[in-house]
Formats: sequence, C-alpha cells, structure tokens
Amino acid sequence: MPTASTEQNKALARQLIEIFNQRDVAALGQVLPTDYVHHDPALPLPTSGLEGYRQATQVFFDAFRDAHMTIEDLTGEEDRVAFRWTFRGTHTGPLMGIPPTGKQVSISAIQLSRVAGGKIVESWVNYDAMGLLQQLGAIPAPAGA
Repeated sequence: MPTASTEQNKALARQLIEIFNQRDVAALGQVLPTDYVHHDPALPLPTSGLEGYRQATQVFFDAFRDAHMTIEDLTGEEDRVAFRWTFRGTHTGPLMGIPPTGKQVSISAIQLSRVAGGKIVESWVNYDAMGLLQQLGAIPAPAGA
C-alpha cells in the first residue's frame, strides 16, 4: 500500500508537469531546489542547478510554443517517483540549430526522480531524441518507417 510520502512524491511529479504545461519557468522553484540535478544524456544544453534547468526548459518553450506534456504512467516508492510522459508540440521556433519547421511532434520519455525535503532534487530522463530529430526532418527516418 502506498505511503503518504509516496503519494506526496507522485503529486510533485504531477505538479512539475502542470508547471511545464503552464509554461511557467519561474514556478519550477516550487518543486525543484536551487541545486537541482538533471541527468539527460540527449540534452546538449547545460542544466546545472535550477537556473540551468529553467534556461533549458525555456529553449523548448521557445521552439514549441504549444508544448504540452501528458503523464501516461506514474509510480513511486520511498524517495523515488517514476513516470512515463509524452511531449507534443508544433516546432515554431529554432531548436539547437534547427530552424522552425512547422511540424507537429510527439515524443515519449521515461523519467525517474528522487525526492527529498518536499522537492524533486534529482532526475534521470531518457526521451526519444532520435525520434524528435526524425520528426523535424533533421535526420532521415529509417528505411521502411
């Protein structure tokens, strides 16, 4: 049976996604501490601390003005919360050297976050970066796709 802290941690994950969907980078401090650590091997932007994460998030907001994330699955245990989410948006601004294409994209991700002191202090994210680049036309889709 889930503990109260497990349910609170899951609520933090939902709140993080809601802040993202409201495009409110200032509000990220409600769920992330200033020394937040974000592990994302596919993200070529610095994400050191809360401010670095805010800046990286703003890059995606600028590139996808209608960006929206949906939690598909959410689970938690002790100080960890894991969730699978889907990102959708229309590429209306430059993204890492890729000019706006006007294409709609949909990518999936898995995120594992560690919670301490009522905030998400560290996250590990793996998302379909290759699929994103293929949908934007920056790299070719595999033959037969």
